[in-house]
Amino acid sequence: MEGILPLFKPAGMTSHDCVFKLRKLLRTKKVGHTGTLDPDVTGVLPICIGKATKIAEYITDAGKAYEGEVTLGFTTTTEDASGEKVEEKQVDRVIKSDEILRVLQSLEGEIEQTPPMYSAVKVNGKKLYEYARQGIEVERPTRKVTIYGIELLDDRDSFEGQQVSFKFRVSCSKGTYIRTLAVTIGEKLGYPAHMSSLVRIQSADFTIEDCYTFEQLEELAEESELETALHPLEAGISYLPKYRINDKVAGKVKNGALLTIPEDFKGIDGPIVVETEDEKALAIYRVHPTKIGMMKPDKVLRNEQ
Repeated sequence: MEGILPLFKPAGMTSHDCVFKLRKLLRTKKVGHTGTLDPDVTGVLPICIGKATKIAEYITDAGKAYEGEVTLGFTTTTEDASGEKVEEKQVDRVIKSDEILRVLQSLEGEIEQTPPMYSAVKVNGKKLYEYARQGIEVERPTRKVTIYGIELLDDRDSFEGQQVSFKFRVSCSKGTYIRTLAVTIGEKLGYPAHMSSLVRIQSADFTIEDCYTFEQLEELAEESELETALHPLEAGISYLPKYRINDKVAGKVKNGALLTIPEDFKGIDGPIVVETEDEKALAIYRVHPTKIGMMKPDKVLRNEQ
């Protein structure tokens, strides 16, 4: 079995839990997820099966989109609804939608984020959440992420109450912590805040409409039709630029040969999908680090002759 299974991850399961369950359901060990989703988060989690596990990192590197909810009034240890309250301040004024919109717009583009202590980011070989569970505070690395677009999903003109909640949609680069984004939105509005709910609505080119629930997959398994839920591995790298080659060159690519960078691809460091004339992806290439004008295979996807 080979391909990409767009799973709708339910709440209460880790990404690894999902992989473990699918290995049993699909009766294969070669199953991998494409980026960790917190247990409370639901939504799109592309699962790679068989040879498609070779492209998991490229799906992980692709852009993501989410619909989340910010709640002003208190922040938590985990920056989401599952943590303990850390700081509390009642919303003591009316907040206009124009002010929220200005805050959201100010966050578009490249921004810096410090990952939350309850996250899987590693410091000195140990995950931050492991330090957090031991009550140890460590210096966290600041990272740059990109917010491609962010919009308010609420048509109210004003917001008031001791706690205020509103929903938003964001498209962003890999590595973006939406929990931290929610806290930042609160800070810019003058209040402690946390992310009260989150759904991933897109990962690479996979959307919620493409996804299957575990219940649907179990029904397909009973009917021996699980393969109908799979997308070809090409679907996971459809967002990357494509370089089409003939059969003569294909043999060299399968053996990991270097290629001359085509004129149309100069200026692109990679990754670039090298595909056959019938649109089968053979390999992922990048610019060679030392040989000018050449590119080398980052990963050979199909090497059967």
